[in-house]
This record gives sequence, C-alpha cells and structure tokens, in this order.
Amino acid sequence: MARKNSSEPKGPSPAAAKTERLLNLVIALLSTRQPLSKARIRQAVPDYQAGNDEAFERMFERDKDELRELGIPLRTEPIDPFFDDELGYRIDQREYALPQIDLEPDEVAVIGLASRAWSRASLAGPAAQALRKLDAAGLVRDEASVSGIEPLLLTSEPAFEPVRDAVLSRTALTFDYRRGGADLTTRRVQPWGLTSWHGRWYLTGHDLDREAPRVFRLDRVVGRPRTTGRPGAFEVPADHDATRMIRTTYGDDGGAATQVRLLVREGAASTLRRRASAVTPGGEGRDGWDVVDLQVRGVPGLVEEICAAGPDVRVVDPPEVRDAVVAALTAVRDAHQGGVA
Repeated sequence: MARKNSSEPKGPSPAAAKTERLLNLVIALLSTRQPLSKARIRQAVPDYQAGNDEAFERMFERDKDELRELGIPLRTEPIDPFFDDELGYRIDQREYALPQIDLEPDEVAVIGLASRAWSRASLAGPAAQALRKLDAAGLVRDEASVSGIEPLLLTSEPAFEPVRDAVLSRTALTFDYRRGGADLTTRRVQPWGLTSWHGRWYLTGHDLDREAPRVFRLDRVVGRPRTTGRPGAFEVPADHDATRMIRTTYGDDGGAATQVRLLVREGAASTLRRRASAVTPGGEGRDGWDVVDLQVRGVPGLVEEICAAGPDVRVVDPPEVRDAVVAALTAVRDAHQGGVA
C-alpha cells in the first residue's frame, strides 16, 4: 500500500467546513421564493449528501438553530398553501437584506483594520469579500490611518478556533493552562466571551472548579481545548462585560489615570485620537502635527500602541512613558540586529 505523502495539502478544518456549509445553506434558501423541502435542501448543499438520513437530520437541525442564533430570518412555511402536511424552509430576502449604510471615513478605516486582523484566521475569505463590496460601493478606505496598529490583532493561537466555537455554541471547555511560570493545570470552564485586548486574546467565563468568574490568556492554553457536555447547556450572564473583567484581572481598572501628551502626525493614529481628551492642531509650532492629550490606565498597553504607530507618534510627556517607548523600540532593534549574521 502506498504511503500517503505528508506534503499533500490537507482538507479544510472542521470550523472552515462548517462555515462553508452554512454559507451554502443560506445561498440555497435565499435563491428561491418558494419554501424548499428537506429533500431539495439536501440536494442543494453538498455536505448534506454524505451519510444517511439520520445524520442529515441531525446536521440540518443544528444548522437551522445556528442560523437563527446568528439573526438570519429562517422561515418555516407549508410548501403547498392548500396542504400544510409538508413544511419547507426559506429566507425572506427583504428581512435578510440590510438597508443602505453610509459610513464615515474613520468607520471605513476601522472596517479595513478588522479585515486585516482576520487575515490569518479562518474568516480571511469573508473579510476580503466584505472589503471588495465596500470598494464596489465606492467607499474609499484610509489605509494609512490604521496601518500602524495592524500587529496588535492576530489570531495565531491554536486554541482560537475551538474556543470561539465553544463561545458561540455555549459549550463547556476543558483545557490545560499555564499561568506565568507555574505548572500546567487542567481547567473546566463555561466560556462567556472571546475578546482582543492590548494585542492579546482572552477567554472570559465561569471556572467550574473554582466556582467563580475567571479570565484566561489564550496564548497560555496548552494544546487544543476539548468540549464537554451539550451545546447551550448554560447561559451567559446578561451583565457580562468581558473588557471590564480583563481590565480588573490584569490591573488596568481603577487607580489614578496617567496624563499623557503626544505629538501625532495629521491623519494618523485614529484610535489614539478617539480616546483623546483634547486634540490641538499644529501643536508646538510643528506643521502637519497635532498635540493629543489623553488620560490612560494601563501604560503598557499605550506603549504598545505608540510603538505600533512608528514615526507617526512621539511622546511629549510624561518622561516615564517616553522612556518606556524608547526601551521597547530599542529592544525590537536589538532583537533584529541579533538575528543578522
């Protein structure tokens, strides 16, 4: 028997295959004005054709529930208006379609940033498609205003996809976790949210062993998380605030704020400008630069943003923030020089 070549391309991941199947289902249900029977849906969606009738029924029921959880208006109607003994399914195009959307230039820039943030994740294709639709609509993206912060959002952690799926399906997780330099511990968690904060991904949820809410850094999860129990087995608290939980856990909530003054090149660092308490054009007599004043908690996160902006942002005050930025950039330079033969 011939040995399989390890260099052959692998098939799509389970998450990617599921996404493609849901998209095919949506397309099939949108393409008709009449309800489709299960038999016709099975013919239209390739993934439904594999396996027996029972497997198809289970998969289709799960997919229906997921589409409705995503807010897609899936209707169940009689196929024949005179006989209601057989039900069919369709998506009302009028309910599904979005109204005309007018975006401000900075909002379009943020969408462009989001698409690049997903460029290394399983949603890279849909993200690129969304940008093509914006381009076709005549919306001009401001690439320069967000290019500096691109390195802050990555999805390279192996645990990202299984954790994301567990959050969406409300399924409990079990995973090995290393906190700092400590040994591995096995954690059992009801996942509530998956949030990017200061360039890292965090899972918030309820720790079943400690019987308390907890926050986990995704890059400290070792191996692939495993789901346990049934989907929808728990409810996420209505007042859950993932960002506040992360800030409280990692020391960026409470305490005195630091007053920071920056010089920012015109049209650059839009995220810093949004948080500013004051923006003064032509600051300190420099044409093409603005003075941006802001109050921050969590100086390390600000230092990362400033470094990512490169030459478009300079720290005026306080000295400790300026020194932290210089130290961070010097470390990057030294690391690159050390890698040159």
